[in-house]
Amino acid sequence: MQWVGRILVILMVLLLAIPTLGIILIFVPVGLWISAIFAGVPVSLQSLVGMKLRKVNPHNIVEPLISATKAGLDLNIDEMEAHYLAGGNVGRVISAMISADKAAIDLNWKRATAIDLAGRDVLQAVQTSVNPRVINTPRVSAVAKDGIQLIAVARVTIRANLDRLVGGAGEETILARVGEGTVSAIGSADAHKSVLENPDQISKRVLSAGLDAGTAFEILSIDIADVDVGRNIGAQLQIDQAEADKQIAQARAEQRRAMAVAQEQEMVARTQEMRARVVEAEAEVPRAMAEAFRAGNMGIMDYYRMRNVQADTSMRESLGNEPESGTTPTT
Repeated sequence: MQWVGRILVILMVLLLAIPTLGIILIFVPVGLWISAIFAGVPVSLQSLVGMKLRKVNPHNIVEPLISATKAGLDLNIDEMEAHYLAGGNVGRVISAMISADKAAIDLNWKRATAIDLAGRDVLQAVQTSVNPRVINTPRVSAVAKDGIQLIAVARVTIRANLDRLVGGAGEETILARVGEGTVSAIGSADAHKSVLENPDQISKRVLSAGLDAGTAFEILSIDIADVDVGRNIGAQLQIDQAEADKQIAQARAEQRRAMAVAQEQEMVARTQEMRARVVEAEAEVPRAMAEAFRAGNMGIMDYYRMRNVQADTSMRESLGNEPESGTTPTT
């Protein structure tokens, strides 16, 4: 009976040990700890448990630490965990530091983490620093002094400047400055043919302007990939100006015609007014004569003499209005 009791005790211990072991395995990544030990990375179980409690994935810390140790980098696990908690990508930072170390580029932990927390891809920055990248500008149109439009496309070879990645401008600024320099170079050319014959004058002028100042990149070269001839902007502007001048002249002529018509109508109105005054004055003559008769200022003989003068005047006017000899009178 004693051996039966011992078996029951052993079974109870096993039943209690298995869940306990499962809980320990959940909170303590034993497999990761063993891998670190065999890789020569001193990581304690207490550190792994602390990462779990701080809601830090131990794999995102220990595995990059193993890679860094194998590459000969001396890093602090606490600094790596702090960078992870700050929202950084520990794996990309370690990969960038390993690449920089192999390429003999000075990139320490502080600078790498600052670049990563600034929102830039530190690994891509190291790769661009080792292997320069080529970016193409959009089609940039400009007009030479002879009025011909040219459309140019440039290829810009850039290399990342790790010292200016934090706070430096990006590729968009490089493209904008190159486009601005291209417009200025084409606009200062006396003729579009000179640009077509020597397109390198654009790249030389743009490259000498120091367009990479304040950016996160260093411009190595600017090559003009294509130059196309566009429209004759100068001729089009002259045509538009001539059309505008014509419309202005037409508007002024119409204004003068309207003023002349208004003045003519005003003169017609004045003529009608003067005629009305004459008629009004003639209507006053009989009344004045009657008043003169009553006042004794005019006698009957004076009246007859006036009538004779009127008759003579009417006769002379009728004789002057007769047609000349040899002409047929009109009816």
